[in-house]
Amino acid sequence: MKLIVIFLFVLPTVLLSQKINNASSYRDMGSETYFRFHYDNDFFAATDKNYTQGYSFEFANPLFKKNPVNHIFIKLKGQSNTYGLAIEHIGFTPSNFVSIDIQTGDRPFAAAIYLKSFATSTDTLKKSRLSQSLSLGFIGPGAFGKEMQTEIHRLTGNKIPGGWDNQIQNDLVLNVKFDYEKQLFRYNELLSLQSVAAFQLGTLFSNAMVGFNTTFGLIDLPFSGSGYSSAFKLFAYAQPVVSIIGYDATLQGGIFTNDNPYEISSKDIERVTSQIDYGLILKYKRLYLEYTRTSITREFKSGNAAKWGGFRVGYVFL
Repeated sequence: MKLIVIFLFVLPTVLLSQKINNASSYRDMGSETYFRFHYDNDFFAATDKNYTQGYSFEFANPLFKKNPVNHIFIKLKGQSNTYGLAIEHIGFTPSNFVSIDIQTGDRPFAAAIYLKSFATSTDTLKKSRLSQSLSLGFIGPGAFGKEMQTEIHRLTGNKIPGGWDNQIQNDLVLNVKFDYEKQLFRYNELLSLQSVAAFQLGTLFSNAMVGFNTTFGLIDLPFSGSGYSSAFKLFAYAQPVVSIIGYDATLQGGIFTNDNPYEISSKDIERVTSQIDYGLILKYKRLYLEYTRTSITREFKSGNAAKWGGFRVGYVFL
């Protein structure tokens, strides 16, 4: 039944919703060789529930062009391409994360970890960008969400979570994702506007979304093909999107495991959500710094809207 639900909600006309997203053009590093670290936590929004924490380590290098996974991606000739790998980890908790009891009506505890292979192609003539990725890993206790949150709370003197024994059980993560952007307008190096569309299908998330993003300030030029620049850049961005949700294993459990202590029923999933990401990016010489905030409407009928913040630190290798 879960596989049928995934299939019915595959809609190729709209963009994906995701907690960690490094594919947006305003996050372009301007180089084929770089490292970037990303950390999310709802602490930045003064909460401790829903999407509670996430991090990623992202590596890009032309050597990854030889990665056999790239053979499944759409081949685009005559364009600027970036290839890389990322390790991503995400964790979720209900509002009352201290209690050992199942929090009926709230989201379940869940954590996932996976390795992502990605490729990004930029068409400088059409001012468009296609990012593709394949993720492989698992959701469940093996993703050590319990151990990580417990240790962080212990070190920071916060309340110790007590409900992780009720988390979503071990299952496969296998996801493919496509992000597309088209620049609609740019005014010098001060303002830009892009339409965005994306789609992802798999055992962790199956969804789609449409929206736009804008940057303003001393902006970057990710569609120009000019490559790495050491010039000082400081700009703000905003990206509002609307999502259609097909499947969410962090709420509904994995598609192969049926022994979850607690999960959200398919009929209680909100099939349409809206989200806005906004933040500030500073780039100077090889350094990349970003602070970001996100707000999202409720993801299941008895849930609430959620918000979180995060930061990214990156470095370009020439």
